[in-house]
Amino acid sequence: MQTQAKGEMRADRILVIEDEPMVAEVVERYLRRDGHEVMRVSDGIRAIEAFDAVAPDLVVLDLMLPGIDGMDVCRRIRAKSQVPIIMLTARGDEVDKLVGLEIGADDYVTKPFSPRELAARVKTVLKRWQPQMRRESDSLHFDDLRINGRTRSVENRAGPVNLTAREFDLLFFMARHPAQVFTRGQLLENVWDFEFPGDDSTVTVHIRRLRAKMESDPSRPRYLKTVWGVGYKFEP
Repeated sequence: MQTQAKGEMRADRILVIEDEPMVAEVVERYLRRDGHEVMRVSDGIRAIEAFDAVAPDLVVLDLMLPGIDGMDVCRRIRAKSQVPIIMLTARGDEVDKLVGLEIGADDYVTKPFSPRELAARVKTVLKRWQPQMRRESDSLHFDDLRINGRTRSVENRAGPVNLTAREFDLLFFMARHPAQVFTRGQLLENVWDFEFPGDDSTVTVHIRRLRAKMESDPSRPRYLKTVWGVGYKFEP
């Protein structure tokens, strides 16, 4: 959330990338009702142009798009920004959802979906993304790892670690509870703020991505440990 010249807080700016006019219209209506600014585009090529022009606070991205598909759009956005991305998909294949998370989506909603639920998820992701909304302590230090809750930045021995909003939330939550073992369900409840019925693979994907980015040897992690048969813990 940014400030205007006169010091007033502006509305969060949401970019909706959806090629089905009826779906896009309903999503826009619900988001505007919550006070957000909304811009809509209907294809992948225009989506990249709009992202650069609008500088949104969050992106709602459909997976199936003409021109450039949603996966490619997600990759291109992630190459230049860590802005939160909520992916919309009509596919029931878990592989598509996991691939979306692997390439940087922070969340996904499967069609058909409730516009009210999507609006609630947007609200939750924005709240976690905005540093000034956080109440956690400013920073955590563990040997060569530094996590700053105010700036939402992470550094290790190699330098800055580039994390998505959800990756940072997961790491920060676990680091604030060192040595405590969490099940995947507990991490979903505490980090995502809502349940994914029967879909705890979301946590597995994010842990794997975190290890690849921050651990010197992801196959033998120093910090993010697997507790077999239970879940994960952050080892201080």
